Amino acid sequence: MAFHVEGLVAIVVFYLAILAVGIWAAWKTKNTGSEGDRSEAIIVGGRDIGLLVGGFTMTATWVGGGYINGTAEAVYVPDYGLAWAQAPIGYSLSLILGGLFFAKPMRSKGYVTMLDPFQQLYGKRMGGLLFIPALMGEMFWAAAIFSALGATISVIIDINVNISVIISALIATMYTLVGGLYSVAYTDVVQLFCIFLGLWISVPFAMSHPAVTDIGLTAVHQVYQAPWLGSINSLDIYTWLDNFFLLTLGGIPWQAYFQRVLSSSSATYAQVLSFLAAFGCLVMAIPAVLIGAIGASTAWNQTDYGVPDPKSKKEADMILPIVLQYLCPVYISFFGLGAVSAAVMSSADSSILSASSMFARNIYQLSFRQNASDREIVWVMRITVLLFGASATAMALLASSVYGLWYLSSDLVYIIIFPQLLCVLFIKGTNTYGAIAGYLFGLVLRITGGEPYLYLQPLIFYPGWYQDDNNLYIQRFPFKTLAMLTSFFTNVVVSYLAKYLFESGTLPPKLDFLDAVVARYSREHMDKATLVKSDNIVLNELAPVNPRHSLTLSSTFTNKEAFNYVDSSPELSNTEDN
Repeated sequence: MAFHVEGLVAIVVFYLAILAVGIWAAWKTKNTGSEGDRSEAIIVGGRDIGLLVGGFTMTATWVGGGYINGTAEAVYVPDYGLAWAQAPIGYSLSLILGGLFFAKPMRSKGYVTMLDPFQQLYGKRMGGLLFIPALMGEMFWAAAIFSALGATISVIIDINVNISVIISALIATMYTLVGGLYSVAYTDVVQLFCIFLGLWISVPFAMSHPAVTDIGLTAVHQVYQAPWLGSINSLDIYTWLDNFFLLTLGGIPWQAYFQRVLSSSSATYAQVLSFLAAFGCLVMAIPAVLIGAIGASTAWNQTDYGVPDPKSKKEADMILPIVLQYLCPVYISFFGLGAVSAAVMSSADSSILSASSMFARNIYQLSFRQNASDREIVWVMRITVLLFGASATAMALLASSVYGLWYLSSDLVYIIIFPQLLCVLFIKGTNTYGAIAGYLFGLVLRITGGEPYLYLQPLIFYPGWYQDDNNLYIQRFPFKTLAMLTSFFTNVVVSYLAKYLFESGTLPPKLDFLDAVVARYSREHMDKATLVKSDNIVLNELAPVNPRHSLTLSSTFTNKEAFNYVDSSPELSNTEDN
């Protein structure tokens, strides 16, 4: 395949435009607010992200390269089809559930990162433990989509994969470095527009290619392969449900999501943003589904691609760029390529910023340097943006199973962080002992279940397991959801058991080495005037939420203890400069 100068020029122009928007947004950040809250402006955009920009940036965070490419691949692969393209429905439901139950309590309290309530209720050690799966999820996700972008660009304009990965990562890291959430949010507006326009322009040209059969016919009849609507076998129904719950519930506890929630100007806006993004995810999936259906309806021997077809060449994961390359005119394929690169960058920059935000605030500031100045926190964020960006790039270039690592880490987010988030927000009385026990039980059950992508063989064989052609053990049983539920109930049971043992006097107070029951009980019964101190409350973080006297479902089951409890110990108090 020849080197396409036009394609390279189109990509360079697109990247320069994105960089220009990011730098402009960084300038806007610098001229917004006072110097004293610069770190907050970088992390949560000064909490003045409006509905339009907020809706675009939350949608773009989910509609990434993996979302677009993965949806097209699932529809195209004969053994799966549209029935197994779970990401559009799963992520949309995840955003709806997040808006209904999680956005309002998180934003009302005025947290800065997703880990704040954990550190407030469970302590800095537990916050550090939960940072590990959260960081793994963000980093491996960024690495996976950088890797996908490099392969996509190399398919269409035939340049070195490593060069395309490095340049893309540099652009995304650069504007995230200088502007924080403002740069990420405003570039997301441009990128989402490019995704929508680029893919929709490509679809009519690809669909009208002479080698493409009517996708309505191939949806239900076998022409070149099995119908692209797909089906779910009775043996695979539990696997389907396991993956669906992982996407729907495991899509909530991500810093990239809560960063948008916490940046909105009010709790109500945070809920509306979630609902807008849910609708946006569904709309943005339509062209990807159509491109996958077009790939399944094409006689590839009648195109320049030749034989065998993409799935026989094990290039099914690249079906979207292949359709753009071989079924569209050259200038149209370049528009589509811009759309894919936009999708990747819109997700990668969010992951890098999310990881650096959690480290700077929850690890560096709240755990080690409680008296750090705002300027110091800003520099820590800048350094970690560079480090995390470089790490994601290195993994994309060097790791042979980046997607396998991301699958495992996203499972840990679902199995460990989601039940912990449920407990800290909605279950009154949970404590650090239960949190640690739930963390360990969930981790052990997930690791012992195996991971085929990493060639990690299981130690526990659940009902329905089988061995595939590569001698890998596949679990049909929904063991991921089992691990999540086990983690949740372990947290609750151990928390209440520890509370009973200490408060009944069965265990002496000196054995409460985590200060999770006895010391906390004492603090809760202190005079309120002692608990409320000026250095414990940061007024500029509180959300302007109008009180409502009517009961709602979320308020009925909300763990008010997590929001009303203010720890007066130096290690947990918020010491941001105002």
